[in-house]
Order: sequence, then C-alpha cells, then structure tokens
Amino acid sequence: MSTATNVEATAVNTIDWLAAGSTTIVVPVYQRQYRWDIGGCERLLSDIRAVADADDTHRHFLGSILSAQDGEDDDLILIDGQQRITTLMLLVAALHHSIRDDDPTLAAELARVLLRADDPTRTKLRPHDAWASLYESVVRDLRDDADRESRFDDNYAFFRSQVHPDEVPRIWRGLRRLEHVSITLGPEANAQQIFESLNSTGEPLRDHELIHNYILMGLTHAEQLDVETRFWLPIEQHTGETIGAFWRHYLVMTTGRELAANGEHGVYSAFRRSFPHVDVGHLQADAEVWRHYAEIYGILLDPSREPDPEIARQLRFVNTFGRASYPLVLAAYSDHARGLIARDELIETLEWLQTLYLRRTLVNLPNERLVARLCRARTEGRDALARAFARITPSDERVSAVLKYSELPYSAYVLGRLEGVADTDDFDVEHIVPAVPGDAWSGDGARAWNEYSDDEQNSHRALAPTLGNLTLLEQHLAERVFGESFPTKAADAYARSAVAETRALQEVEAWTTAEITRRTVRLTADLLRIWARPALPEIDDDGLTPILDAVRRRGWPAGWEREFDYVEYRGERWEVADVRALFNRVMRRAWTDTRAAALSYSAAHGGPIYAETAWKGQWDELTDGHHLYMGWDSNYMMSAVQGVLDEAGIASEVFVKYSYIGNVM
Repeated sequence: MSTATNVEATAVNTIDWLAAGSTTIVVPVYQRQYRWDIGGCERLLSDIRAVADADDTHRHFLGSILSAQDGEDDDLILIDGQQRITTLMLLVAALHHSIRDDDPTLAAELARVLLRADDPTRTKLRPHDAWASLYESVVRDLRDDADRESRFDDNYAFFRSQVHPDEVPRIWRGLRRLEHVSITLGPEANAQQIFESLNSTGEPLRDHELIHNYILMGLTHAEQLDVETRFWLPIEQHTGETIGAFWRHYLVMTTGRELAANGEHGVYSAFRRSFPHVDVGHLQADAEVWRHYAEIYGILLDPSREPDPEIARQLRFVNTFGRASYPLVLAAYSDHARGLIARDELIETLEWLQTLYLRRTLVNLPNERLVARLCRARTEGRDALARAFARITPSDERVSAVLKYSELPYSAYVLGRLEGVADTDDFDVEHIVPAVPGDAWSGDGARAWNEYSDDEQNSHRALAPTLGNLTLLEQHLAERVFGESFPTKAADAYARSAVAETRALQEVEAWTTAEITRRTVRLTADLLRIWARPALPEIDDDGLTPILDAVRRRGWPAGWEREFDYVEYRGERWEVADVRALFNRVMRRAWTDTRAAALSYSAAHGGPIYAETAWKGQWDELTDGHHLYMGWDSNYMMSAVQGVLDEAGIASEVFVKYSYIGNVM
C-alpha cells in the first residue's frame, strides 16, 4: 500500500487544534473578507447548544479545514475554513470577556484558544492585514470607537447578547465537542487544486436535498428505509421536479412568512426552525402531514386529477397566474378535503385569488410577496381573509379607468370567462382592428387604412390591444380571414362562430374607435362582476407591504439608506427611509407603548434591549436605565422589528412603502 506524501488529513478536536502550541493561523492575502452574518452565527450557536446538551459520546462535525505550513516559520496558512474559524474565535472571545472577572480558571482555558501562550498580546488567528486590527481589537476587547461598523463587531455583539454568563460553561462544553478534518499540505502539494476539489466538485446541495438528509440522518438504516418508502418517495412522486417549490410553498403556508428563494438555503433554515425534532416519534406524525400536502400539490399542478369539475376548473384558472398563490390554495384545499370548510368557501377563495392577481396586473401593481399575509389572515377566519383581500385588491373605479386604454393581460383566460368558452385551446384571440393593419384594411368597407388620417390611425392602434377590440374566434375561421377588413371578417368568420359575443359583431355596421369604446364599457361591467372584489369598504393599499413581509436583507446592501419612501405605523405616517432608523423608532415606540412585549422579546432573543451597556459599540439610551444596542446588521434589525411588533400583537397595523431603490435592491 502506498501513502500520500503531500497531503495529511487527520480528524481532530477543533478546540484542541486551535489551542495547541504557539502557532499562529494566518489568513493569506488572497482570501475574501470575513462575510458570515448573524444568521450563520445563529445556526452555529444552535448546533453548539445541541451537542452540548447531548450525551458525552456525541460530537459535531464542522467539515474540513485546509491549511499549509509556512515555509519561513511555524505559522499555518489557512487556505479553506477562514469563515468558520473566525466565527468560532469571536464566540470564544465573547465567552471570555463575559466571565473573565468571575471564573479565572475557565477564562484561562478560553484565552488559550484566542491568544498565543508565548505572547498574550498576539491573537492565535491573524486575518488579512487590511482588517487584522479590527479583528484583534474585538478579540482583545480594545475597541475605543463606539460608532465603528464591521462584521467582527456585529457577530461578537450577537454572541455577547445571546450567551448569558451563566450559560458559558454549557457553550464551552459544546465547543469542546466540535471536530473537523485537518488537511495539511506538504511543500509539493497543489493548494489551489485541492481547494477547488473541496469546494467546487458537483452541484451544491439544494434545499429539498438538505431537508431529505436532515430528516433521515439520525435514523437507523431500517428507519430510513421505512421513512423513504412510506413518505419521501410519495412526496417526490406527487411533486416531481417542483419538489423544491413544494417545500417553500408548504413552509410559507405554515409559517405565514415569505421565504428567501435566492440560493441561501432559506427554505432549509425555515424547515429546521419549524421541525427542530425529527426523531422517529415526531417524524411519523409530521411526515403524514407532509405527504398529505404533497398529494394536494400534485392536484394543483395537474387539476385534471381533481374529481369535482368546478373545483378543477377554478384550479386551472388559478394556474393562469403561476404558482405564487399555492400556499393559500394548499391551506384552503386541505381544509375542504378534511371537511373543515364547505366547497363554496374553497371556490370563493380561488375566485378571490384570481380577482387579486388580475386586477393588480391590470393597474400595474406588483404581485410578489402577497400570499404570506393572506395565509396569516386566513388563520383568523373567512372575514379576516376577505378584509385582507379587499385591502390589496384594486377598486372598480381604478380597474375601469385602466381597461379603456391598456393592453389586456391574460387575454385568452379573460375572454374565455367573459364569453363563456370553457376551453380556449382551439381559439385565437382575435384583434378586430389588427395590431398592424395593412394598407387595404378597412373598418367600414368604404375607406382603406391608408386613407385614414394620422390621428385616426394612431387612435385605432392605441385601442387595438384593449378589451373592447378583442374576442375569441375559432382557429380555422381566424385563418380564413386573416388580415381582411372588418366587413369581410364579420360576414365570413364572426357570423359562423359558436361564441355568442363574437357572433354579435356581425350586427355592427362599421368598426370604429367609438364602437371599441362602447364595447369596452359593456365588457368592463361584466369583468367587474366576474372578478368581483370582496364587498368591504377598504380601498386598495397602493403597494404597502405589511411589516411581517418586509425583506430582511443581508449586511448593508448598496442603497439601504433609501430603502423606504415612508412607514405607516398604526395610522401614522413616518418619514423613515432606512432600516436602522426604523429599528430605532420602533424600539423606542415599543418601549413607550408596549414595554412588556419589548422586554419579553428581548429576554427570549438576547436583545436588542439591555439593562446596561455590556460591551463596547453603538448604544442608544432608553428610559429607566435600559439601553438599545444599535450595532446590528440590516437582517437582524428587520427581524427584531418584526419580532417585537408581532409579540405586541400590532404587526398587522404596520406597513412599509418601498422606494424605487428598495424595490430593486
């Protein structure tokens, strides 16, 4: 057997590896900046707590750490693992600083990880020179610039806020149970090739693959086979290639929160929060529910599988607008299937959804990030759902004004319902005035198109894609009269159509802009009746986003200082443009109006309100000797705003109006 000479891989205890000897771990110049955010720190701390509470045989595996020996001294060059190692060091620093005056023995053990034994003024980890001083000032608690911002400061502050001094021994116990594979390269090894092999081979795991691994990992082989056969395979069969979307829509339904779909495993993280226990005892009941909703999802994807013809028809209609509404449809369909709501209420919900999406598309309002708020409202009953729909569905007046001059979206679907055509597959959307009339086209059989004035031509072109100029026509008839003048089409095609609305066109003597306008007014009345808004007094909200659906952005993205046009807080209009100002104002208002909720949230989440300024950083003083820490990143601040308002029970009364910058960030 031959052995490797340039690569040495050894499973090691992470803390022992970090604390060993007087070696400095150096981050080389070519490494990217430290980028872990509070979300990553939160997951790491959760894993450490879990392994700390397990029995002595359990360990938590961090993956592999790739390093190479420096040719000039004993330093280790950290090729892969900078983000994990730096975050661990910040956690150890937070533990050390919180107990150093009360437990010198434990403080000394922690210091061995952070500082070189031969020179306590030097840290064991040395980041890139450009930001080494920032890191070292945090780890050694030397900061004197309270207004400074950095990821080191943010994540250190997060750990300080989350770990009470009494919990430090528990976290240290968890840290002592971390392991990784230490890969050390010899002088002849190709570090870049090995780094690429570790990080770039194959496709990264997708959310549903991570969920699959998560629910099976802790089971015995026999249990894995049972869960795979009875639950996971049926879920895959029902959802097919859309299994990732299924999990996202299912979690939006159950949590009432929008989930990130930007490749950062937001779906997997939400799943872990929703299902922290996946042992066999919990798994059996949960997996039955997952399979139930996956079966419904398959019906939504293919409504022909629905035995009730009217429900199947409504599901096909909903699919016209894509799958964004599936979280709400899943909930309503499941309740109907289990006998919790009547058939009419399910159909009513499906009609409301179509009305919402069609009307908002007509008036050019965005349709993103709507369904989570509807799922939340539905948990409070039908009337609450009706009010939620009414608030964000444009009014009859607004829709009527737009239909006169705007292009009709989803034209085959709209005309099919208006004109009573159940299946539009064999029909064309007929432009009575062609979108591009030929020179010989005529609306009355007397004057040709090239004899129309410029104003007449422009008026006809402008109205060509509008409701009044469109109808459904059988494909074989449309092909026969393509490009012909209106009198010819009326006699040879419209008169032969099975569609009553199209057949009625043969009675019109000439097709003019006035005729288009009259037909638009008549069809608009039918459209407003079919796609009827819930009969409640609320007006549409013109793009206001409920605070629980506000986007949680990572770090401080470009443009964050102009994220909002304004904020509507319980009927008040606040001129607040960025998340930092919103965070400060909401926390101060909560301290005044709903102090119990603010304290309860802070106690449960380790901040952001504290009885004292427990570490250096950006603080804002509240009354009664309490302080608000302002050194968080954007993601944490928005989460805290949402959490405090939700805890106080007033989140439904707070909205943000995104600016142009905020919408495109």
